[in-house]
Amino acid sequence: MRTILTAVTAGFLATTLGMPAAEANDPQQVQQLLMTGACASCDLSGADLMEAHLIGADLRDADLTGANLTNANLEGADLTGANLQGADLTSAMLTNADLTNANLNGVDLTDAQIYHADVSGASMEDLELQNAQVLGTPISVGGGE
Repeated sequence: MRTILTAVTAGFLATTLGMPAAEANDPQQVQQLLMTGACASCDLSGADLMEAHLIGADLRDADLTGANLTNANLEGADLTGANLQGADLTSAMLTNADLTNANLNGVDLTDAQIYHADVSGASMEDLELQNAQVLGTPISVGGGE
């Protein structure tokens, strides 16, 4: 019962504050992220963070597997070591984001804006980069078939 109330409370607070409601394996951690902008090592897998304003957010080592970050603003966010495998970052803004050693396998970056992001040591297999704007970031589509 407490878990249900916590999830409802997190959704209510987020909606009241003009933020998206979010669900993940740990709704309290989603609430923490939305309220403070910091959630290092949190379980945010499957979270619905569509259109979230996460400018400068501390998401080091966070589990964002399969999260919906469509239209999210992650400018200057620290995603060092984060697991974003299978996450949807369609139309997300990643200007000056730190993705050092992050798992970006299978991430959808369609229409994303990726300017001067640090992707040193990041795993980037099967990225979807259709119409993405990439500047000052060593991400490219290559390889032969």
